[in-house]
Amino acid sequence: MFLLKKIVAPFLFPVPLSILFSLAGLFLLFFTRRRRTGKILVAVGVLIFALLSFGQISSKIIDPLEQQYSAYSPALSQIESDPVAYVVVLGGGHVTDPTLPVTSQLSSPSLIRLVEGIRVYRKNPGSKMIVSGGRVFDPLPEAKTLAAAAQVLGMKGDDIIMESDSKDTKDQALLIKKIVGENRFVLVTSASHMPRAMALFRKVGMDPIPAPAGHVLKQKRQLSPGQFFPSAVSLQKSERAVHEYLGILWARLRGQI
Repeated sequence: MFLLKKIVAPFLFPVPLSILFSLAGLFLLFFTRRRRTGKILVAVGVLIFALLSFGQISSKIIDPLEQQYSAYSPALSQIESDPVAYVVVLGGGHVTDPTLPVTSQLSSPSLIRLVEGIRVYRKNPGSKMIVSGGRVFDPLPEAKTLAAAAQVLGMKGDDIIMESDSKDTKDQALLIKKIVGENRFVLVTSASHMPRAMALFRKVGMDPIPAPAGHVLKQKRQLSPGQFFPSAVSLQKSERAVHEYLGILWARLRGQI
């Protein structure tokens, strides 16, 4: 089921979906008599690609995800009688390549999450950091790469705990619960991923303090010409949002949240 999810979901992302519509339309135009249907499919494919490439539209799609949880503040977790014991950083992708610095082996979301996790860890003296991520399509677990990068960025190895068996966020919630027990902890992941992560962790009986990172939607003080043109950056925002909405739908259908 995990592999099926990984194979089917990408076909529903903006770029593959627009290409599928367009190719299906071109096939009908050139090889059948259903030209009207072909024209409609091509138009739909181009429209999907164009609309989701505009910043105003992609921002509207991802905004409800990123705005659900505010940025982490130490005031949220400073309770003397029950201090934060762990800072949990969820992995967001990596590729093992010994020719690259360990920080470059992490995907951008993973690196940003790790940097935020280190910031939160330093705001909570005495806490430990849990880096989470197993083997999915790489021979080494992501937790190992995250731990190595954390040490390069100044963390002590004794304060890092690796959870290296999970394949997805549901697994991470179940496995991390065994580590943190009843202790208070901060959960660090991408801002757009935070709603799904919080729902999955709460479903198994945990109540983490959210620390969203890597916000792609930022308030601009001034207008710029680029805001009025389609861009790869905006398309990426749309793809990230679609990925999360599909993940939430899948989790609900499976009774995980």
